[in-house]
Amino acid sequence: MGAARARILIQGRVQGVSFRYHTMQEARILGLTGWVRNLWDGRVEVLLAGDEDAVKQMIEWCQKGPPSSAVENVEIAWEEPTAEYNNFRVRINAGGRSS
Repeated sequence: MGAARARILIQGRVQGVSFRYHTMQEARILGLTGWVRNLWDGRVEVLLAGDEDAVKQMIEWCQKGPPSSAVENVEIAWEEPTAEYNNFRVRINAGGRSS
């Protein structure tokens, strides 16, 4: 399959449960690039880029999350693929606060 890029907003018990760390680990295993960060409103935002099949697998993972989380809602927005990132990392929280 070709390249794909998706922005995901995840709602539920997703902060304070190592969601970002586990997301980074899963994305790296799948060979994806992009980032994950906490949002001020309690959601987690993920930007994924890479092979379309891997992006779809990661979206499925995000709908469940790690065992310590409780995902209630996932919003997915497909975007035009770019070669903007060369790895996957945890970003500083939206609003400038780090945790």
